[in-house]
Amino acid sequence: MNILLIHQYFLEENDPGGSRWNEFTRVWSEQGHTVTVLGGMMHYNGKEKKSEYKGKLFVKKQQGTVTVWRCHVSEAYNKHFLGRLWGYFSFMFSSFYAGLFKAKGRFDVVIVTSPPLFVGVSGYLVSRFRRVPFVFEVRDLWPESAIDTGVLTNKLIIKLAYWVEAFIYKRAALINVLTPAFYKTLKEKKGIPERKLIQISNAADFSLSEKLLNDFDREAFRNEHELDGRFVITYVGAHGVANCLEQLLDAGEVLKDTNVLFLLIGQGMEKDRLKKLAEERKITNVRFLDSVPKAEVFRYILASEMGASVLKKVDTFKTVYSNKTFDYMSCRKPILMAIDGVSRELVEAAGAGTYVEPEHTEEYSRVVRMYLADPTRLVREGESGYRFAKENFDREVLAKKYLEYIRPLPGSPKER
Repeated sequence: MNILLIHQYFLEENDPGGSRWNEFTRVWSEQGHTVTVLGGMMHYNGKEKKSEYKGKLFVKKQQGTVTVWRCHVSEAYNKHFLGRLWGYFSFMFSSFYAGLFKAKGRFDVVIVTSPPLFVGVSGYLVSRFRRVPFVFEVRDLWPESAIDTGVLTNKLIIKLAYWVEAFIYKRAALINVLTPAFYKTLKEKKGIPERKLIQISNAADFSLSEKLLNDFDREAFRNEHELDGRFVITYVGAHGVANCLEQLLDAGEVLKDTNVLFLLIGQGMEKDRLKKLAEERKITNVRFLDSVPKAEVFRYILASEMGASVLKKVDTFKTVYSNKTFDYMSCRKPILMAIDGVSRELVEAAGAGTYVEPEHTEEYSRVVRMYLADPTRLVREGESGYRFAKENFDREVLAKKYLEYIRPLPGSPKER
């Protein structure tokens, strides 16, 4: 097959963040399929473009056997709400143009992954002009998540977002959702016919974790990074409003009498405020690190006792799987799960950690002290989560399953 993927946040090589689609496209190209990606010029936590993109609208790159067209995204993206909105629209326009005039050849399918929601418009129009099926993926319920976290408040924009959502769902040949809760919501609340719905979830990257597990010198790494003697709980990911990482500062404060260290790795609009707040409150057992390449992220996870998955306490987030949860599982680390709903159910079904009520400081204290008192749980739950993810959430397996749904679409080639 010849596949066109539109993904604003498709990672560059060695970029930090969720690499699910980098792995999927790698697997597909290794199977002999041709993959072209239209990706943005801004990392989702970035503050400015790389120098190679300055003053340019489009740049063609090669990531392994995958061709990537980097498309313009406004540098106002991570500065304020209107900048974020313009970042979405600027990519919608640039990816539409690239889909028509930059990406060469005949494609069999156009796949769009969201958020942002508006890129679905670009994907639909490209699919219409190229006369191929359009597949839309829902990684987050949008606009609900933006509304619940207070990021989206303008009634006109909210109305527009719901209209765009309904427009895209109606015209997609298939809609992939990442969790059972998304599936249920689209089917029961949004009236999407079940024949259009599939579920290919987030997944674990075992190719990287298993390579590191074989030769990683944990003690040397901990010594180098001043982690010796600490009970390290690592959070990896965005530092934004939706993540509500202030709750980890609160947890650090009530655990200051222990050897617990919260290690927060990543970038985002809230990071500077959080660092200032930690300094003002003299919280010394929360350490902030800038984003690091994926392999380095896995080393930090392997050097930790636990991984933390954290989001704001709102109902919409009860429907999501957190990407970082699967990274922790693949590294045999138990999870401090501060997300209710399907994420909590996942960890409990896997025996891979413990749920802590989001934004409930006393519960953080109780749960973490439970692990401090019984460190054997760390190994037991880490191994259990690893086995569960290996059996159910291996990226290579799910990448191949994705193709099984796409091949039979009208206009797509059947399996050769």
